[in-house]
Amino acid sequence: MKIVVLDGHAANPGDLSWKPFEALGELTVYPRTAAAEVVERSKDADALLTNKVVISDEVMSQLPKLKYIGVLATGFNVVDVKAARQRGVIVTNIPAYSTDSVAQIVFAHLLNVTNHVDHYARQNRQGRWTSSPDFCYWDTPLMELSGKRLGIVGLGHIGMKVARMVRAFGMDVYAVTSKHHADLPDGILKSTLEGMLAACDVVSLHCPLTESTHHIINSETLKMMKQGAILINTGRGPLVDEQAVADALNDGSLAAYCADVLSVEPAQADGPLLACPHAYLTPHIAWATYEARVRLAKIAEDNLRAFVEGEPVNVVS
Repeated sequence: MKIVVLDGHAANPGDLSWKPFEALGELTVYPRTAAAEVVERSKDADALLTNKVVISDEVMSQLPKLKYIGVLATGFNVVDVKAARQRGVIVTNIPAYSTDSVAQIVFAHLLNVTNHVDHYARQNRQGRWTSSPDFCYWDTPLMELSGKRLGIVGLGHIGMKVARMVRAFGMDVYAVTSKHHADLPDGILKSTLEGMLAACDVVSLHCPLTESTHHIINSETLKMMKQGAILINTGRGPLVDEQAVADALNDGSLAAYCADVLSVEPAQADGPLLACPHAYLTPHIAWATYEARVRLAKIAEDNLRAFVEGEPVNVVS
C-alpha cells in the first residue's frame, strides 16, 4: 500500500516519528502541498493523510487508486465526504485528542485578560517596578473570577471540560446545549442563547460550525451581552462576525475578544481584528501541544491500521 502525507509539518514538525506508518506501507511525507500539487503527489496513493489540504470530488476523480483518506484533525470539512462515500473511499478523522489542550488555552486567554501577567512581566523587564514609588503598581483592571458567570455554547468534550474547570474557579456556569437539563452535572444551568448572553461575564464558544451557528455572534447578539463582557472563541473562526466583534471592541461594549481561530487562516493583514488593542489572538495553537499531537499521531496510525485490517474506525464517510 502506498501512503502519502500531504501536509505533515503541521502535526509533526520534526519532534514525532513517522515510523509506525512505514510499517503499514510505502510512506511518502510532504511537509506542505499546494493545491496545484495535490493530484500529482497523490496519483499512485492508496491512502492519503491530510490536515488542511483540500480533497475535493474533482481531485478524487483523478485518483483511481485512492481507497482511504485520513484527516489529521477532528474537523473533516477539507474532504468532500459525500463524494468520497459515492466513490467508496473511506474517510476517517481524529476525535477528542486535544480536549485538555484546548480547554487549557481557554484559561490561558481568560487569565491573561483578567490578570495581564504578560503585560506586567514586559513592563518589569523595562524597569517599571524598580522605579515604582510604591511596593506595587497596576495600570489595568484586575478581575477575580470567583462568583462571576461564564456561559458556554456547546457542551461536547471540550465544552464539558471547560465547564468543570470553570466550576473549580468558583464561577457559575450557564450552557447553551442540546443536552437535557436533567443530564447536566450539578452546577451547570441550561440556558437559551439570549438568556446566557445577558447574564454572563464571560462567553466561550465550543459548538461545531454549521449553518445555524455560522455568525452565532453578530451585531445583534453582541448587543445582548453584558457591557464589558469577555468573549472567547477556540472553536471555529466563522462562529463570529469578526467585523461586528471589532466594532464592539472599538466602542468599548465588549471588553476583550480572545481567539485561537479566525475565519481565514493564516490571518490576513487587513483583517478587522488584528489592529484591535483588546483582541487577543493566538495562531491556532490550542491543539498543538506535544501531548495532544502524540495522541493525534497514535489515533491516525490506529485508524489506518484498522482500515488495512478491514475493520475501519472513526469513519465519517
